[in-house]
Amino acid sequence: MFSLWEMAVYLAYLVTACAAVALALWLATSQRAQGPAINACAAALFCSALWAFSIIGLSRSNMATGLLAIVSNLAWLWMLYRLFDHDERNLSLGPIRPVVFSLAFVELMQFALIAVRIRFAETGGAEVLVMQFAFSFRLLFCIGALVLVHNLYAGASAQARETLRWPAIGLAVLWLYDLNLYTVAYLDGALPALLLDLRSLALAVAVFLFAMGTVRTGGELRFRPSRSFAFQSFSLLLIGAYLAVMVVIAQGLAYMGSDYGRMLQAGFILLASVIALTILPSSKLRGWLRVTLSKNLFQHRYDYRAEWLRFTETIGRAGPQSAPLPERAVQAVADITDSPAGLLLTPREEGGLSLEARWQWPDADVPAEAIDTLGARFLAENQFIVDLDDLRAGTADNVPLVATPHWLMEDDRSWALVPLLHYERLVGVVVLARPSVARRLDWEDFDLLRVVGRQLASYLAERTSQDALGEAQRFDEFNRRIAFVMHDIKNLASQLSLLAGNAEKHAEKPEFRADMILTLRNSTDKLQALLTRLGRYGSHGGKERESVELGELLSRIVSQYRNKHSVVMSNAEACHVRADADGLEQALVHLVQNAIEASTTDEPVHLNLRRKSGQAVIEVLDSGEGMSPEFIRTKLFKPFHSSKSGGFGIGAFEARELVRGMGGRLEVESREGLGTRFFVHLPLSEAADLIEKINEQNRQQIDEVA
Repeated sequence: MFSLWEMAVYLAYLVTACAAVALALWLATSQRAQGPAINACAAALFCSALWAFSIIGLSRSNMATGLLAIVSNLAWLWMLYRLFDHDERNLSLGPIRPVVFSLAFVELMQFALIAVRIRFAETGGAEVLVMQFAFSFRLLFCIGALVLVHNLYAGASAQARETLRWPAIGLAVLWLYDLNLYTVAYLDGALPALLLDLRSLALAVAVFLFAMGTVRTGGELRFRPSRSFAFQSFSLLLIGAYLAVMVVIAQGLAYMGSDYGRMLQAGFILLASVIALTILPSSKLRGWLRVTLSKNLFQHRYDYRAEWLRFTETIGRAGPQSAPLPERAVQAVADITDSPAGLLLTPREEGGLSLEARWQWPDADVPAEAIDTLGARFLAENQFIVDLDDLRAGTADNVPLVATPHWLMEDDRSWALVPLLHYERLVGVVVLARPSVARRLDWEDFDLLRVVGRQLASYLAERTSQDALGEAQRFDEFNRRIAFVMHDIKNLASQLSLLAGNAEKHAEKPEFRADMILTLRNSTDKLQALLTRLGRYGSHGGKERESVELGELLSRIVSQYRNKHSVVMSNAEACHVRADADGLEQALVHLVQNAIEASTTDEPVHLNLRRKSGQAVIEVLDSGEGMSPEFIRTKLFKPFHSSKSGGFGIGAFEARELVRGMGGRLEVESREGLGTRFFVHLPLSEAADLIEKINEQNRQQIDEVA
């Protein structure tokens, strides 16, 4: 009669074997399962299922069970090799094949040991010697296989790791359990019965992990070895150290008694496996290994050939699915220092630096002016690569506060600033996030980042030049169109003038003649005024400024839209400014027209006039769809970027230039879904006269001194 424990063990093997067969059949027949190792995984699962069925039907000590265990190990090894093989990439993995062949040879030696065991079955002491050799070969196989699993995952790209994670963990579970099992067997001279009974659990966990991983296969597997010999050797050394510590602890537990000692051994092996599976895949551990190796085993921290190839691949990536150039520029710098995220700050028209692009850093709270003008000037003149951790620790005092604003120092993820210089001109600054293994930047980091920064600056400057060239070409096309418009309007004005002259001579009815003459003359005057405005396009502010009462100007604009759209003047304080009345009216009409087009027919546009600190402030407010911060920063005041089909997109641009030409400024606030508010700031006449009087006195004093 079977005991309850034996029934539970057989049931566990049966369930695991059935699950392995089901997964193998699904992998072999389903079109959803794709990848280089699908067939190999199916074959390995089927072999392991046969081994489990053999334990149930023939017992653990049967020769067929032992043979199936060998075949199963070889099948898992073949699956591991196939994971390296994708799109013929295995052709470049010369160091991998000898290791795989060596491990296969070690496992094939188990066949020879079985034959020796049968041949010398009656010889005293032969059984123990053969078992010791079998345990030794299995230990060598497990150690080598774990090294391959580690390098399969650690040497893959970030995209491939998403695909490799589950099968790599599944193989690690199988071989880590066997490593612990045969270590205890080697020390005790016999296989521990309890660990053999629990072996089905390791296979069950592996089947579950393979099921999760294979259905998600589809990523591109790219193996990128970097200084592979040292890294693999160091990994092997770590596994050997782990094995040595485990042997010492297991041997100590063996002295505590047979039954109690076996229970402690099983618990220890389970705990050791969990710890190994938790720590070994850690990105922080891999980063620590890489930093330690680079610091102690190599003359230089970086493999410059590999870094440059990766840099050019990132920057040269093209296609609709690739990220924009500013985002790729941040990634190119971050990859060098293993930084997980970064920001790109670029110069503003008003001075200082603002946020241009983010890479994997969506929660960074960056103000509109990320670094002010003085900070940008310092970074440009000194070409400093700033280690922010040194500034926080107080070990660096040669960087002023303006170069490291408050928001940057408060964000604990920010780690370094890399200026991008092109012909000694600051094109941008890359803010790097702290890597998983933080370290101090040294001279080699500074040299490489400085070279990469200059290269990136040239790419960004070239992009800016191309944008400027394209904008100039569009301006040229626009000017040609305006020339045609001026020509047509001039002809029309001449015809209307001639018609007015003829009407004075040939009209029969005096009343009709008077009305026609008045109408034609008004039309002619308007056309001539339009020609005058078009003729001075591009030279805003060249007309003589005059005193303008803004309340009356706004009232005229409101009356223009009386029968078209509701334009309401909410408040109007008495404000006089010195400006070009026609140009200011044209700028305000642009803003009001844009507000009307952004609003629905039943939503009014509000005008507000007030005085503030020696200035007149005109507000144009609508309740339309609003604009995003990115649109305001990159497109609103850029010519030929219009949200309207067929629009030139020069309304806001021309309004800003007109206001600037009169000594004022144009600002905007907008919230998506709430609306937009434009502010036109103009100096009041009193302030303008005072400034002009002071300037005149200064000029007179200079003339007297001269």
